[in-house]
Amino acid sequence: MRKYFLLLVTIILSIMTACKPKTNIDLVLYNGKIYTVDSLFSTAEAMAVNNGKIVATGTTTQLQQQYNAEQTINLQGKFVYPGFIDAHCHFYGLALELQEANLKGATSFQMVIDRLKLHNQTYNPKWLLGNGWDQNLWQNKQFPENTLLNQTFPNIPVVLSRIDGHAVIANNTALKIAEIDANTKINGGEVVLKNGKPTGVLIDKAAELLDNKIPHPPQAELIKLLMQAEKSCLAVGLTTLADAGLSKSMVMLYDKMQKKNQLNLKIYAMLDPSTENIEYFVKKGIYQTQKLHVCSIKLYADGALGSRGACLLKPYTDDPKNYGLMVESPQKLAQICELAYQYGYQINTHAIGDSANRIILDIYAHFLKQTNNRRWRIEHVQFVDSADFTKFKTYSIIPSVQPTHATSDMYWAAQRLGPKRIKFAYAYKKLLQQNAWIAFGTDFPIENIAPLLTFYAAVFRKDLNGFPAQGFQTQNAVSRQQALQAITIWAARACFEETQKGSLELGKAADFVILNKDILTVSEKDILQTIVLKTYIDGKKVYSSSDDGN
Repeated sequence: MRKYFLLLVTIILSIMTACKPKTNIDLVLYNGKIYTVDSLFSTAEAMAVNNGKIVATGTTTQLQQQYNAEQTINLQGKFVYPGFIDAHCHFYGLALELQEANLKGATSFQMVIDRLKLHNQTYNPKWLLGNGWDQNLWQNKQFPENTLLNQTFPNIPVVLSRIDGHAVIANNTALKIAEIDANTKINGGEVVLKNGKPTGVLIDKAAELLDNKIPHPPQAELIKLLMQAEKSCLAVGLTTLADAGLSKSMVMLYDKMQKKNQLNLKIYAMLDPSTENIEYFVKKGIYQTQKLHVCSIKLYADGALGSRGACLLKPYTDDPKNYGLMVESPQKLAQICELAYQYGYQINTHAIGDSANRIILDIYAHFLKQTNNRRWRIEHVQFVDSADFTKFKTYSIIPSVQPTHATSDMYWAAQRLGPKRIKFAYAYKKLLQQNAWIAFGTDFPIENIAPLLTFYAAVFRKDLNGFPAQGFQTQNAVSRQQALQAITIWAARACFEETQKGSLELGKAADFVILNKDILTVSEKDILQTIVLKTYIDGKKVYSSSDDGN
């Protein structure tokens, strides 16, 4: 009798559910596999969205019985993930590079010259700008000299940024405009000389001497460039960007574009530490809209490893007299940290070398004292002395890293650091273990903008050709689940936004992507073949590929 009674109750409940009026909502996705990335890392078959928020996840049957959607998407077995978040990038830089000569991958300085010629003939600019050269790809791996630039472009200023953004080479015309010569000295930078004359190479803060001389595009043109750059971001599944080192004018332009629906991407803006930003933003508190969040300051401690500007405790193995450099004094960095602490702002500091990381960890420790929820971050964290890792845990300091840096640098990084020190470089798993979470970004446009390549590099520690076969220092590889968390919920947490986004849970923003493959289970090779079919922000479709089938 008990069995029949339970059957009767089940039938009655089913009838009651079927008879209950359905709730009208905007969107239901069903018949797929949805990774919610919640605390249990649970999955669902279907998801309901209304007014830009997630209202339910569950089985296809449950949600179809419960909701009447204006739009439905039959996922046909495809895969849904939270919208990807880039915890450290340069969106403004990506937009500017659209009008510059692309020098990435050039295997010689002559190839750089050839690309510049074509760019100059095509666009006839007033300043010839390029980006992405890397002497590590050339047969002669030394910094170039500007002799060929002077000969080929004698009448137009030329400024070319290195791949890491921490060095430029300029021709003599540009140096003359900026009044840079052999006697120019600047703290935190270097004018590289040969036989007492400038070679054209300017490292770190020396390169900034050219910044005020290079004309920037007018706002109308910049808006077009930003909208064009956004298309590339949406196509790879990015929904939120932590844009590092912004002026007040750029933050206000983002705000204006978002409010006019000219910009769909959500921006976590890291301010540059200018007096204008301190007065306008920091001292007035946190500024936040639905799509813009201002509560952090971006600082620079040192330069980059590739240009030997990263500040090391011991000299470079391949340059024994060089320790790198600090681009700001510890005193100046501490002053900004004190101000940020006073006004409740987050500090995010670029630190690559082990000396720079130690200095920043110790400055942070002075203010943070113990475990805390300030979430002060160190950006890049490429090389840490073995004695300093535990400081991340002791003071709740968040490592914000870019896994594709490891697979870009692995060809030459050991030459810079030697066989012993390299073991403590790009140590993402060890860093993750300190606080049990970590944030991933790309640092684009220095690296490729695709978060799926970040995922691949973090898990497999290989380049796109599958090199090295066994992976680069795989003891510091992370799991697939951890890599996904690092580009979704943990990246959101690094921006104080984990209650709003980063997982597909009730009440959170309906920021999500649909992929054609399950990156949590497919083969290593298949991850590189994965396609972003659709990207949604606040329940609105902002990108659809030609392969989405709808």
